[in-house]
Amino acid sequence: MSDTYSAVVETARTYYNSEDADNFYFHVWGGEDIHIGIYDAADEAIAAASRRTVERMAGLVPGLGPDTRVLDMGAGYGGAARWLAGHLGCRITALNLSERENARHREMNREQDLEHLIEVVDGSFETVPSPGGSYDLVWSQDAILHSGRREQVIAEAARVLRPGGRFVFTDPMQADDCPPGVLEPVLARIHLDSLGSIGAYREAAARHGLAPMEVIEMTDNLVTHYSRVREDLIQARGSLGGKVSDAYIDRMIAGLGHWVDAGSSGYLRWGILHFKKAAD
Repeated sequence: MSDTYSAVVETARTYYNSEDADNFYFHVWGGEDIHIGIYDAADEAIAAASRRTVERMAGLVPGLGPDTRVLDMGAGYGGAARWLAGHLGCRITALNLSERENARHREMNREQDLEHLIEVVDGSFETVPSPGGSYDLVWSQDAILHSGRREQVIAEAARVLRPGGRFVFTDPMQADDCPPGVLEPVLARIHLDSLGSIGAYREAAARHGLAPMEVIEMTDNLVTHYSRVREDLIQARGSLGGKVSDAYIDRMIAGLGHWVDAGSSGYLRWGILHFKKAAD
């Protein structure tokens, strides 16, 4: 294991660097955007719903434009970074631990002529390689769950924000009153002992000088999204030969079902959390 990463982050890095996972997320989950979508209809295309999440998050932050410096924590294939750069002219540092994902990200940036606005950095959000006060906005989508040191990630977000800067993120979370043990099937698939919660993130943010602006809970979209991905994976199975192994597909179909069941039972939460760093 690399000394650079915690055990949990190194596990996530190994997983997302695997050929199975890379091809699954790129060809089935959404390609440019590999996070949870906001759905207008249960049968809506995953890519359209995922892009709506990006637009909704960006709409919460006033004044985004060419002078805005953004850190995307866990940037995946860079869909959000390209939207922020291409539509608003923001300058993005896209920090992500999977070298496979980062290679695809850089290629798409070149194809869309956005290399000058997006720097893709191999690394972990537990130790952001940027000086304090570097960014106007810290952004993250469904990535912080993969850290075993979530408060450290929140602390890093606060450290690199300028005074008055915003922190906007989504994350699959457990309910604050989630009974012990019920999420074991979900946690086993992603090699975690727990998930964050809205209450835990609010408390951690407060300890690091981040004031809550709004929490927009939309857990029904988590259930819809995992259901849609599961359906698409089952339908696409025949076309994934040579890209994704049968064993991986079987595990993923079962694992996605656990997420749907846990969300439908009220044990999970998902939504947008928006904080602001105190001004000097």
